[in-house]
Amino acid sequence: MKKLIVILLLAVTGYFLVDSFMDLGRTGPVVETGVKDFYLDKTVSELKVANTITSIVVNFRGFDTLGEVTVLFLAATALGGILYKRRHHVGERSVLFPSSPIVRAGSKLLFPAIVLLGVYVFIHGHLSPGGGFQGGTIIATGFLLMLLAYDNFSVSHNVLSFIESFAGIFFVLFGFAGMWAGGTFLENFLPVGTMNNLFSGGIIPIVYILVGFKVAAELTGLIYTVLHEKES
Repeated sequence: MKKLIVILLLAVTGYFLVDSFMDLGRTGPVVETGVKDFYLDKTVSELKVANTITSIVVNFRGFDTLGEVTVLFLAATALGGILYKRRHHVGERSVLFPSSPIVRAGSKLLFPAIVLLGVYVFIHGHLSPGGGFQGGTIIATGFLLMLLAYDNFSVSHNVLSFIESFAGIFFVLFGFAGMWAGGTFLENFLPVGTMNNLFSGGIIPIVYILVGFKVAAELTGLIYTVLHEKES
């Protein structure tokens, strides 16, 4: 029964992939003007986004970005599962060189600033260089700093799982909302606002915020699995 379900899913996926590829490159504005000119023109005139790379990653090829997030999730889950199993058999991690009071005090001072920087990067991803992947990674480095500085610092896997699931589900829901509005997956269906304003770009900043939280939760969970002590 399981093999039949897998075969049906692969058949349906293959059908839509072939159908999509058959329609590529025949007609349309991209063929007539070129990809570069199409992206540059639509980014400013339709999306009101200052960062062209952001509009490409989140809007024009948003389905590919969903695939990248999925690959990151699967890789982090697989690696975390392997490391967790090995650590469970080995036992607790021994701390050979405890951090000094200066390192702990500095880490406590820098941690909120690092998290704030990461949030700033993915919230302003449509206005300046940066985005969800970069901002989420910055936030994860803040948690890495605290885990290295404090032996008893811990994060809740339940909270991380909730954040990751919430961000992933709403990413997909926003994608389908573009289709329900009569367009394509992740096509913008919200007001685009005024260019260079924070509330501009339609769904692009919202999607980047979701990606930022998802990446931060995945990397933090992986780092926690590697470094945090656990009773055997």
